[in-house]
Amino acid sequence: MIDFCSNDYLGIVRNKLLNVCHRSEPWHTYGSTGSRLLTGNCSLIEETEQYIASFHHAEAALIFNSGYDANLGLLSSVPQKGDTILYDYLSHASIRDGIRLSQASSFSFQHNNLDDLDDKLKKATNNLFVITESVFPMDGDLCPLAELVTLCEKYNANLIIDEAHATGIIGEKGEGLVQMLGLESKTFARIHTFGKTCGVHGAAVLGSNNLRDYLINFARSLIYSTALPEQTVAHIRASYELFPKMVNERHHLMELIKSIQSSAITARLLISQTAVQGVIIPGNDRVKKVAGELNQNGLDVRPILYPTVRKGEERLRIVLHAFNSQNELDLLLNCLKNSL
Repeated sequence: MIDFCSNDYLGIVRNKLLNVCHRSEPWHTYGSTGSRLLTGNCSLIEETEQYIASFHHAEAALIFNSGYDANLGLLSSVPQKGDTILYDYLSHASIRDGIRLSQASSFSFQHNNLDDLDDKLKKATNNLFVITESVFPMDGDLCPLAELVTLCEKYNANLIIDEAHATGIIGEKGEGLVQMLGLESKTFARIHTFGKTCGVHGAAVLGSNNLRDYLINFARSLIYSTALPEQTVAHIRASYELFPKMVNERHHLMELIKSIQSSAITARLLISQTAVQGVIIPGNDRVKKVAGELNQNGLDVRPILYPTVRKGEERLRIVLHAFNSQNELDLLLNCLKNSL
């Protein structure tokens, strides 16, 4: 079927990565043999961390096995008892699970609501941490990053931004929202995940050298996991080397986004300037029925059901890609118009 559901936003998996990485260097081993603190470390992963840190204008980077592991390791180990964590209500499950493992107090604030965050920051104690995502994976909207930075500076709070769905997409070279706005020095940590646009698995936490050293010693999801094999690390590096060259792909993707946002289905469409487009169809049965009709027309679109999203906000999660043509999008829109 025509892919309108995967996270391969730029088509790196489909069109690029195999050609770039189809090599047979002897150091492309298939297993790392242990944790990075024992036998699993290698020069390639450290070189790749340095490359990623330089790409994102960060002092240091530390690679984890997944975005889930990165958030779990960072959030469970850094905030301490007596500290306060404030997180966006729509934050990813990995963020919530990392917070649950922390000994800090934690409270959610209403999605992208700066007034609600301000009220909660006034009542917070000790070290403060504000956590959100740059691009939200179900709604496709952006966080108000510049305003968040101002608010965090007002209360001396540490800002952590998960850039999972911005990596490779947002910015001139796919560097993410933080870097596009020139706010690298205003964040305590950034998480860039490789399971979306990079087309592989793993993630990096960006921050200071002190943060990197601390996580190596205290982030349990790093310490007690077998490290990524060299072959996977080589694929991560190759994806990052492709990002700056994919200007045309990002431009075409933006044109598709404009097209769907100005289409006849806007009454049900969430406002989004990213690859993730949500079409609200309340009711699990109803949204599954529409998704099934699209599948029968050769369109791979998946329904997002309650309780993954709130009741009444069930939706089709349409993901646009650089390899989707305008004709394919027109077919999708026509089929949707007939089904809604």
